[in-house]
Amino acid sequence: MDNQYSYYNPNETEGNTSNGTTFYNNGQGDDGKTPKKKKEHKKMPKAVAVTGLALMFGVVSSATFLTTNYVGTKVLKLGTTQKSTSTTSTSAVTSNASLTKTSSVVTSDVSSVVENVMPSIVSITNMSVQEVQNYFGGTSKQESESAGTGIIISQNDSELLVVTNNHVVAGSDTLTVTFADGNSVEANIKGTDSEYDVAVVAVPLDSISEDTKKAISVATLGDSTELKVGEPAIAIGNALGYGQSVTTGVISALNRSVSETDQTTGETTESSVKLIQTDAAINPGNSGGALVNASGEVIGINSSKLVGDSVEGVGYAIPISDVSDLIENLMNQETKTKVAEADQGAIGIKGMSVSTEYSQQLNMPEGVYVSEVTKGGGAEKAGMTRGCIITGINGTTVSSMDDLQEQLQYYAKGDEVELTIQVPQSNGEYQEQSVNVTFGAKQTSK
Repeated sequence: MDNQYSYYNPNETEGNTSNGTTFYNNGQGDDGKTPKKKKEHKKMPKAVAVTGLALMFGVVSSATFLTTNYVGTKVLKLGTTQKSTSTTSTSAVTSNASLTKTSSVVTSDVSSVVENVMPSIVSITNMSVQEVQNYFGGTSKQESESAGTGIIISQNDSELLVVTNNHVVAGSDTLTVTFADGNSVEANIKGTDSEYDVAVVAVPLDSISEDTKKAISVATLGDSTELKVGEPAIAIGNALGYGQSVTTGVISALNRSVSETDQTTGETTESSVKLIQTDAAINPGNSGGALVNASGEVIGINSSKLVGDSVEGVGYAIPISDVSDLIENLMNQETKTKVAEADQGAIGIKGMSVSTEYSQQLNMPEGVYVSEVTKGGGAEKAGMTRGCIITGINGTTVSSMDDLQEQLQYYAKGDEVELTIQVPQSNGEYQEQSVNVTFGAKQTSK
C-alpha cells in the first residue's frame, strides 16, 4: 500500500488511512536513497523491506494558517503576514567534540537508569512557515509547529551538541531546544544527513544558564553491535509533545529494513540503515529520542514504528554504532544559520533529482542532475557542465533537489562552497570531483 505523510494534530484524527493502516510522519517527506560513492561513513547492506503496512515517524505536529490571500486582504481587510528573517552568515566553530563510549553492565533498576539518562534528553520544537495554495486561487502562509526529541551527545568550546533525526529539523525556520529543567533556548543546525535520517543541532553555551548547565548531562553511547534479541530496551522521548516519557520493552529483532512510498511521486524506497526493532512504545514526538539499554547507554535513535489494525509493538531505532562516524562528522561541521531570502545566493544551475529508481535504472549516482549551467554563473566559472550530478555541499550529502534547496538557504551572494560532483566519463562510469563554487545573485522571476 502507499504510505502517506501527516502530522499528529490533537484536534483531528491522527494521520490518513488507507486499507485500515495509518501512516504518520514528522511532516517532511524523504526522497529515495541509494548508497553514495566514497562516503566517509560505512554503508550498510539492504535487507528485505517491510511491506503492506504503514510507517509512522515520531514527530508531533500542528499547523496554523496565516491568511495572505486575496480574500483575506481585499475582502476581510486583513494585513499580510510575511516571514521575517535576519541576514546572518555561516560561522565557523573550532570543534574538539568527541563521543563518549563505554561497555555494558546490566542492571534491573529501570527507574535508576531513567533518572541517570533523563538529563541528557531534550525536546525540540520546529517552527516553519510555508506558502500553500488555497481554494480561492490565492496563497496562504501556513505556520507549522512540530515536536521531536534530541540527545545531548557532546560539546565543543562554544556549543552544546544534540543529535536527533533529520526529519525533526528539516524545513525549520526556528529551532527551540527545551532541557530537562524546562528552560528553552534557540538552536542552529550543525549538520544533517537525509539518507541516514540523522542531524546534529548546536546550542550556544553562552545562552544556557548556569542552573541549566548543572541540570543537564552528556549521554553515554553504547555499542549497538553487541545487542542481542530479547535484552531489555527503554525508549525515552517527547511523546505527543507532552514532555519526556518512558516506555520499556525488549530488543525484538536486529538488522531490519523498512520501505516507504512517496504519495506525490509514487516512488517506494527502502531505508539505507538496518534498524533495531523494539516493542517499547514509540509515539509521535519520540523521533530523535534515545533507545537505551539496561545500563543507561544509548544504543539507538528512535525513529519510527509500524501501525495498522493487525500490528502492535513494532518500533524502530537507528543503531548508534552504525552512525557514530557520521555523527562525529556532522558535529564538526560549521554551524549553519539561515540567510534572509532576499540575500540568498545561487549556484547557477538548473537541475532535477536523480531518485533511487532512476539511479538504479540508468546506473547513475543519486543526487541532483545538472540539466543546465547558467552562463556567467558560479557553476560555469568552476568548470561544471551539463550532465554532472551534485552529491554533496560542504560535506553534507545531497540526494535530491529538496536536499540542495534546503542547504542553499544558508548561503548568500559571494559565499564560496565546496560541491561534491559526479562527472560522467566516456566509459559510462562517473568520477567524483570536488569544485569550489562562488554564489552569484539569485535570479528573480518577472
